[in-house]
Amino acid sequence: MVIFIATISFDKENDMNGYADYIELVKPIVEKYDGKYVIRSEKITALSKEWSPDRVIIIEFKSRKQLEDCFSSVEYKKIASLRENSVTGRAVIVE
Repeated sequence: MVIFIATISFDKENDMNGYADYIELVKPIVEKYDGKYVIRSEKITALSKEWSPDRVIIIEFKSRKQLEDCFSSVEYKKIASLRENSVTGRAVIVE
């Protein structure tokens, strides 16, 4: 099992409509590669003033290969700019 954890910070100056479109379009791509959403939420209680993301996403994949195939797929590359141009994100992979 491999876990993908992403945190998102909203940038008020960017187009949030792009991110809303991304959220809608990314889910079927993740599921196509057998990714299972564990958490997709904006209901976050920050325990530190230094780190307070607006959204947290946790996705479980059966293998690192499935995760890599998902995020390097043609389908994903077509929509990645919607996220990149609208929010600031950080991600880690945990094995």
